[in-house]
Amino acid sequence: MQTIQAINYKIVFENTGYEFLAETLKPQFYSKIFIIVDENTSNQCLPYFLANLSTEITIEIIELEAGEAHKNIETCLGIWNSLTELEGDRKSIIINLGGGVITDIGGFVACTFKRGIDFINVPTTLLAMVDASIGGKNGVDLGNLKNQIGIIREPKAVLIDTHFLSTLSAREMRSGLAEMLKHGLIYDKGYWNKFKNLNALNTDDLNGLIYESIQIKNTIVSQDLTENGIRKSLNFGHTLGHAIESYLLENQNKNSLLHGEAIAIGMILESYISKEKKLISESEYLEIKELINSLYEKIEFNDSDIQKIIDLLIFDKKNEFGTIQFALLEEIGKIKINQTIRNNNKI
Repeated sequence: MQTIQAINYKIVFENTGYEFLAETLKPQFYSKIFIIVDENTSNQCLPYFLANLSTEITIEIIELEAGEAHKNIETCLGIWNSLTELEGDRKSIIINLGGGVITDIGGFVACTFKRGIDFINVPTTLLAMVDASIGGKNGVDLGNLKNQIGIIREPKAVLIDTHFLSTLSAREMRSGLAEMLKHGLIYDKGYWNKFKNLNALNTDDLNGLIYESIQIKNTIVSQDLTENGIRKSLNFGHTLGHAIESYLLENQNKNSLLHGEAIAIGMILESYISKEKKLISESEYLEIKELINSLYEKIEFNDSDIQKIIDLLIFDKKNEFGTIQFALLEEIGKIKINQTIRNNNKI
C-alpha cells in the first residue's frame, strides 16, 4: 500500500514500513530504542516485530499490564522511572507496539520525558490502526474519565502491518470496525455502504477498507490538528460512548465494554439525537441502527444507569463554557459539529 503523508510524519505500510525503520533507526540519529509493549503484545507481536526490525541500536523492552484500567499517570511514572534507570536520553526513541492504550500512553510518555523525545507507533489492533495511532493524540485517563490528561504531538512515523490482526479475537476486530463505520458516517457515504455485506469481503477487501479509513482520518486531522474545528467530527458517537465506557469501567458489578463497543452504542444514540433534531431522516437513522445492531451485542441500561451516564457528559473534552457539545449527523456521510441539546431531550 502506498505511503500516506500526514502533516509532519508518514504512515508507512508492511515491508515499506520496515525499510523506513531501517533507514531511520541508525546510531547516528538515535542513542537507544525503547519498545513499549503490554503482556499480550510482548508474547504475540514482539517476536515478529523484532525479527523484521533491522538496527544496530541497543533495544530495551518495557512491558506494561494490559488494559484500559492501566492507562493512567501511575503507569506513566513507572515508565519514566524505567527510562531513567535504563539511561534514556534526549536522543532515545520510543516505539509503541500495541493497541490504543499502548499508543496513547507511550506517546504521552515520549512527549513528556526529557521534555519530549521521538516516538513511532506500530499499532497491533484494528482500532489502533484506523484511529488511536493516527493524528497525534496522546494521553491517559483520570480515574474512570477517558483521556482527560494529554497532549497533541505527532509521532515520527506510524507503521501499519496487518499481520498483527491475526492475533486478535473476533470481538477485538469488531471493536475496531466501529471506528471504520464512524468514518463512513461522518465523511463518505460510499465508504459506509461497503460495510452492508461484510460476509462477502475477503482479506484484500479488508486491507483496502483499512487503508481508506486511515486516509479519511488523516484527511480530517490534516485540516485541524489541534481540534478547533472539523476534527471535532471524529468525536461522533464518542460523547455518549465515552460516558458509557467510563460508567461501566467504574462499576465493578457491570461488564466493561471495549472502546469500539461503547462507541457503537454512542453512534446509535447520537444518530437518534440527529433524527430528533431533524438533521437526518427516520430512514437514515433506522439504516444506521440496523447495521450497527447486526454487528454488536445489545446492551440494556436501566433508568439509574442512564442518569449516571448523562451525569458523566459534563466531563467530555469537547465541552466549552459548561455546555455539552455533540458532533451530529446532517446526513450519512456529512457531519455537523458544535451541536448542543437540552437535558430534557429524551435520548
